[in-house]
Amino acid sequence: MTRPDPRLFDAALVARGANLARLGNCVSCHQSAGERPYAGGYPIKTPFGTVYGSNITPDPETGIGKWSPAAFNRAMREGVGRDGSHLYPAFPYTHYANVTDSDLGALYAFLMTRPAVRVVPPANTMIPPLGVRPLLAGWKLLFFRPQPIAADPRQSAAWNRGRYIGETLAHCTACHSPRGLLQQEKRGPEAYDGGWLGGWYAPPINARSPAVRGWTADRLDAYFRTGLSTAHAAAAGPMGPVTYNLARATPADVRALATYYAWQMREAPAARVEPPLPDRRASASQRHPIGARLYEGACAVCHEPGAAMTVAGRPVLPLGTPLHEDNPRDTIQIILQGLHPPVSARGPYMPAYADALDDRQVAEIVAYLQARHGTGPAWKDLEKDVAKAREEGK
Repeated sequence: MTRPDPRLFDAALVARGANLARLGNCVSCHQSAGERPYAGGYPIKTPFGTVYGSNITPDPETGIGKWSPAAFNRAMREGVGRDGSHLYPAFPYTHYANVTDSDLGALYAFLMTRPAVRVVPPANTMIPPLGVRPLLAGWKLLFFRPQPIAADPRQSAAWNRGRYIGETLAHCTACHSPRGLLQQEKRGPEAYDGGWLGGWYAPPINARSPAVRGWTADRLDAYFRTGLSTAHAAAAGPMGPVTYNLARATPADVRALATYYAWQMREAPAARVEPPLPDRRASASQRHPIGARLYEGACAVCHEPGAAMTVAGRPVLPLGTPLHEDNPRDTIQIILQGLHPPVSARGPYMPAYADALDDRQVAEIVAYLQARHGTGPAWKDLEKDVAKAREEGK
């Protein structure tokens, strides 16, 4: 098959596919070095090695230019490439299996009208013998159980739309659910209980949400569209690109996602009663004097009450969910890597301190912050966690 003529695709269908690609955050895993959209090469680190996003531009030789709609649909729904090889489940076909025929057609039209880029992504580096793709057939037999998503007549149209997007294209459980020994997502009662990705922790987004302010549909909608919630915090780590793409998606679809996930968190503690924000400054300074001094020198100018950042409408530090999680990883990563505006240049910014502070200094600041503002269990072995986070962030 030769590449389809891009002029043959209806403009409205292509536009619809562009919106679906934004909802699915497709470009984040399929963007090459040099920021060439959809040309592949982004490294996805797993416990079993690194998988690189493939080239999904319509280049005939290195991309999907010769793929028929049937081949594209098989890859999306069954995790099987055009050459018959099994695809690694880092590509979330376990979610895409339930995308409708109409939406797959729109995505195909969108991708086939992108600029063709000739790029061969790096070869996957998997722990032997996991680089042998036929073994993936066994993984599928064990864990691949696609279940059609039927509309729930008891819920609103927005809720059902949000559920469809969130459980398929947006594949939110891929980050926010725990995984088993063979990296299969844990579904059922453990869905949305929190998970790990690239050294970051994706917190629970169900009744176990550790947020100290309830996630309402309005708050989630604003967060998805701006990367910022004044009642919570700014999008960090892998969530930054998600909000970047959602900000450019159809507002009704973003609102539907907010409706569905606010419902998922309706029984979270803060959704029922929003607790007072603790500020144990004196006792935290006594327990962690080094961390208190480091905080005063590096952080207080932006994060203390009355600072220009908080007056300008940025969320105050104790509202940030990372300080209330049952592990310190996100707090550590934010200090090491900083924050960059995920949606617009006017968004939140924080410099990275990985080169300015050593592991012990970061651990001291984290211990001080948790002692001062945290509401979860005490964090232990912080210096070890900082060293691990620093390595995972490379």
